[in-house]
Amino acid sequence: MTLSSTEFFDDLEVRDPAAREAALMAALPAQVAAAQAVPALAAKLAGVDARSVNSRAALARLPVTRKGELLERQKATRAAAEGWDPFGGFSAIGWRRMAGTARSAERVYQSPGPIYEPEGAGRDYWRTARALFAAGFRAGDLVHNSFSYHLTPGGWIMDSGARALGCTVFAGGVGNTELQLQALAELRADAYAGTPSFLRILLEKAAETGTALPHLKKALVSSEAFPPSLRDWLRERGVEAYQAYATADVGTIAYETAAREGLVLDEGVIVEIVRPGTDDPVPEPRPGEAPEVGEVVVTVLNGDYPLVRFGTGDLSAVLPGRCPSGRTNTRIRGWLGRADQTAKVRGMFVHPSQVAEVLRRHPELRKARLVVEGEMANDRMTLRAESPAGAAPGLAEAVAATVRDVTKLRCDVQLVASGSLPNDGKVIEDARSYA
Repeated sequence: MTLSSTEFFDDLEVRDPAAREAALMAALPAQVAAAQAVPALAAKLAGVDARSVNSRAALARLPVTRKGELLERQKATRAAAEGWDPFGGFSAIGWRRMAGTARSAERVYQSPGPIYEPEGAGRDYWRTARALFAAGFRAGDLVHNSFSYHLTPGGWIMDSGARALGCTVFAGGVGNTELQLQALAELRADAYAGTPSFLRILLEKAAETGTALPHLKKALVSSEAFPPSLRDWLRERGVEAYQAYATADVGTIAYETAAREGLVLDEGVIVEIVRPGTDDPVPEPRPGEAPEVGEVVVTVLNGDYPLVRFGTGDLSAVLPGRCPSGRTNTRIRGWLGRADQTAKVRGMFVHPSQVAEVLRRHPELRKARLVVEGEMANDRMTLRAESPAGAAPGLAEAVAATVRDVTKLRCDVQLVASGSLPNDGKVIEDARSYA
C-alpha cells in the first residue's frame, strides 16, 4: 500500500535501524545504573558493571523480573516494620513517608494483586502520543476516553498522551453506557479511546436508540484482543480503529499503523522475545523459518521506575521486514496469549522452567512441548521434543528419565522432526477433559 511519508509523529520513527539500535544501546548503561540505585534491583544486579551493559548480548545476561516477583516483594515491603515501601523497592520515586526516595511521584495506581505503580513527572509519561498519532488522532480533536480513571492507570495513560498531542479529553471512564453515548453525541467527539468491546456496546446502543454519531471517525483500543472481524465491524459503522499494546508497569510497548501489518515497537523501549520458562532470548530463525513465539520482555528507558528486563507474561513474536507505513522500527505480531502455562498434574505443579531445564540437559533437542492429557485424576504427560535426524539410540528413554528427575512425574517422550511443533509459544499444553 502507498502511504504518505509525512504522516509520522517525529523523525525517530523513520531513522536508520542501525542508528536506532546504537542510540538504544548507548542509553542502556544509564538505565542499568538507575536500576542499581533502587533496592530491589540493586540486589538482582549486584556485581554487574553497568557500563558494560551496552549490547543485547550483555542485556540478555541480566535476570528477568516478572510480575509475580514484583507482587511478592511489594507484599513483603508493605508489611515490613522498617524500610516500608509499597513499591517493593523497585521505584526511585514516591512520597515523604517512604524512606530513600529522592523525587516525588505524581500519582499512584493499584492494579489487581494488588500491585502498586508510580507515575513520574513529565509530558506523555506513558509514551502514548505516538500510538494515538498513528491511529489518526491530531491536535484539536476531542477524545472520548472510556478507560478507567479509578485505581488503575488506564485512563491516565491515554489521557496524558492525548493531551500531549494537543487533543481535548472527555474523561468518560467506564460504565454508564447511556450517559457516555449522550456525551459522544452532544459533544461531537472526534475519537474514542478505550476497550474495543465497550466501543461496540456504544455503537450498538446508538443504533438501538437512533442516536447519530457522524463525527466519531477514529479510535485507539487496547486491553483486549482486537480481532479483524471486530475491526471490520467498526469500520462498517464509520469508525477506523487501531490497537495499542501497553501495560501498567511499562506503558506503551507497541502500536498499530495504517499498514495493518503487526505492531511497531515504541521508540522508548528495548524489547526481547524470550523462551517461556527461561530468561533466554529465542534463537535466530533458520532460513525459511518464522521467528519463534515467546514472552515479551521489556526494558524501559525510565529512571523513575527503572525496570530492566521486565517480563510482561504476554506471548508474541517478531514480524520480519519493515512496516509498509515507512516506520523502520521492529514489529511484533501482537498479543498471542500468556506465557505462564503452569499445570497441576497428579497433585504436582509442572512449570515451563522445568521443560526448559530438560532442554538444557539435552542440548541436542531444539524445542519441546509437554502435553498433559486424560480425565480428572487419570493424567498422563507426553513430552514431544524436536530432535535432529539420526538421534542417538536411547535418547527418548534418557529424556524420559530427565523429565522424571526434574518433575518427579512419569512421562512418555516422543521425538519428532525439527520444525514440526507448533510455533505458538506453548511449552505446556493442557489438553485434559474436565467434563
